[in-house]
Amino acid sequence: MKREIDKFLDASGLLCPEPVMLLHKTMRDAAVGDVIEVIATDPSTTRDIPKFCHFLGHELLEQEQRDKHYVFYICKR
Repeated sequence: MKREIDKFLDASGLLCPEPVMLLHKTMRDAAVGDVIEVIATDPSTTRDIPKFCHFLGHELLEQEQRDKHYVFYICKR
């Protein structure tokens, strides 16, 4: 799916909890409505990032796996 990305976070090679910690910082720096693309390699992000979004009220637009990478599109609310 083609979408406009406002911020990009490459968390490849990082292990829990680093990807979520970096995502939290990225969200603080983003404006409401911004779309953030996150790429990670840690399988635990498939559980942690959706929970992060739910807990903080951000919208998880899409989640997919590309080879060994997990890709998330999140809209800041």
